[in-house]
Amino acid sequence: MTGSLIGRRILVVEDEMVIAWLLTEMLDELGCHVVGPACTVGQALETIDREAFDAALLDVNLNGQFSYPVADVLAARSIPFMFSTGYDRSRIREGYRDAPMLQKPYHSTELEGALTLLFAPGGGQAAPIAA
Repeated sequence: MTGSLIGRRILVVEDEMVIAWLLTEMLDELGCHVVGPACTVGQALETIDREAFDAALLDVNLNGQFSYPVADVLAARSIPFMFSTGYDRSRIREGYRDAPMLQKPYHSTELEGALTLLFAPGGGQAAPIAA
């Protein structure tokens, strides 16, 4: 467990409940506190407005609706996030292709490494791009 992750609050935006549950388990094991999960763009945006958190993990496709509006709000508020997706980088919207990304399926060690990099100075963040 990486000490820099202990106590971090992570917003989980994932529409597949089994994946959300597994991700919650992995984050718990890493010492993180899970916010959510939010299953839709609307739920995610409401959560952003009412909860405090340190970073977010966003599934790109939420039951047919893309999570880019959530990424736009997070980027505008300088909240670090990464995509968690089965898509390869070429299918990510232009302007977010360089955003941190975990390719599904992934293991706890990959999640830990990606989050550690996300919180590192200069961990990388995509700027919002108007659609």
